[in-house]
Amino acid sequence: MRNTMKVRHTIAQWAVLAALVAAAALMQAQTPKPVQGTITAINGTTLSVKTDGDGVQQVEVPSTATILRVAPDAKNLSAAEKIQFSDLGVGDRALVKPDPNGSGPTVQAMRIIAIKQSDIVAKHQKDREDWQRRGVGGLVKSIDPASGDIVVSSGAGATAKTITVHTSKATILKRYAPASVNPDEALAAPIDAVHVGDQLSARGEKNADRTEITAEEVYSGSFLNIAGTITSLDAAASTLVVKDLATKKQVTIHVTAEAQMRRLPDRMATFLAMRLKGSASGGQGIPSGGTSPAGGAWAGGQHSGGGQGGGPWGGAGGQPPDPQQMLSRAPAIQFADLQKGEAVMLVATGGTAQVTAVTLLAGVEPLLEAPAASQNLLSNWSMNGGASAAESAAQ
Repeated sequence: MRNTMKVRHTIAQWAVLAALVAAAALMQAQTPKPVQGTITAINGTTLSVKTDGDGVQQVEVPSTATILRVAPDAKNLSAAEKIQFSDLGVGDRALVKPDPNGSGPTVQAMRIIAIKQSDIVAKHQKDREDWQRRGVGGLVKSIDPASGDIVVSSGAGATAKTITVHTSKATILKRYAPASVNPDEALAAPIDAVHVGDQLSARGEKNADRTEITAEEVYSGSFLNIAGTITSLDAAASTLVVKDLATKKQVTIHVTAEAQMRRLPDRMATFLAMRLKGSASGGQGIPSGGTSPAGGAWAGGQHSGGGQGGGPWGGAGGQPPDPQQMLSRAPAIQFADLQKGEAVMLVATGGTAQVTAVTLLAGVEPLLEAPAASQNLLSNWSMNGGASAAESAAQ
């Protein structure tokens, strides 16, 4: 009898415990999760937030909600500024802490931490300018994990050189996420993750002749270089198929809205090919002070860095233009501007049957006549065009 009562008592205890666990789980399930994303619309006191998970969440903001504005690089709320609901705008980033006691199907905000779109734009501009001034980039030639030194080849043609990137324990090392060249999506990775042939960008303090840099930040990634002829285009799917000249295989390339796409004018492409061929053969190509296919001498015109010289395509102080600057000045194009049968060069994320374009350059037929000289041209430019322009301006 006692044993029976003891068993019943034990069963009752387990039942109570199970009920408590179920209730706790139910409460946890009912507690709304934070909403993080970009504000896409404001209707009355309701925000439409496109979440980072690629969904859309409606958020009701009562008058009791606390709204804080922080800087894009803020690590905590110590410098947060309290703002009004009317200060929020479309394009702002928002982290919403829901009110656990809120009722109804729409999430009710208890607190919103916002980053103004204007602050994000200003920070990106400041970062771009700093990368242009203090950044270098190129293809990795060697890595020494023991010393932390990485040697890269930078530039193309007459501007080609090697740069030693010094890293330390204080250096931020990041690796681009798969199928992305967005620095915000890059992941922390040790120096062992860097490989010969990778593209690498570094920011820090350079020595006098810009052959060494003590890096504060380093971004690296493995990307494909493809040169070939377009065999088909699918505008609806934003894809094109290219016959790779190196592998003789068909490669399907997806082109997103983030891809950089430019077309070299005929004379620019011819001139650039001559420069690269001259460098590859040990010759001078078109000599300094000579005349470009655009019909003008090197001298004259405004350099992007603010100095004199360079004609329409760059080059400072009467010097031949940097090929990477020339690419930066080529006209931008859209997917619809591409044509079947034309040659393209591109940098793409890794893949097998299908890859995603990072940078695509059309009008490159003359460059394909000098494949050895132009092999690294697009790679260096696509990840480091701004820094390249600043380098030439400073020389």
